[in-house]
Amino acid sequence: MGKRIRYSASYKADAVDLFRQSGKSIGQIARDLGIGDQTLRNWVAEAARDGNRGSSSELTTNEHDELKRLRRENATLLMEREILKKAAAFFAKEAR
Repeated sequence: MGKRIRYSASYKADAVDLFRQSGKSIGQIARDLGIGDQTLRNWVAEAARDGNRGSSSELTTNEHDELKRLRRENATLLMEREILKKAAAFFAKEAR
C-alpha cells in the first residue's frame, strides 16, 4: 500500500470548484489533476455536505471531526470511571 498523501483544504476546494465549473466528468478532472476518481468524488460530496447541499442527516466535516473527538474522550472517561470503581472497591475491602 502506498503512502497516503495529505492535500490542503484550499487544494481540495480548488479541485471541487474546477469540477463544478468545467462541465467535465469527475474522472477527467481527477486524471488532469493526477488524483484518484474516488478521491475527487469524496471531496465533492464533502463540499456538498459542508455547504448544506447534502442530506440534512449528514454531518459536516467539522461535526464529524468533533464526533470522533468526543467518542475518544468518552472512551477515556469510561475507562477512568471503571478504574476508579475498582480502586474504591479495593480500598473499601481493605478498610474492613
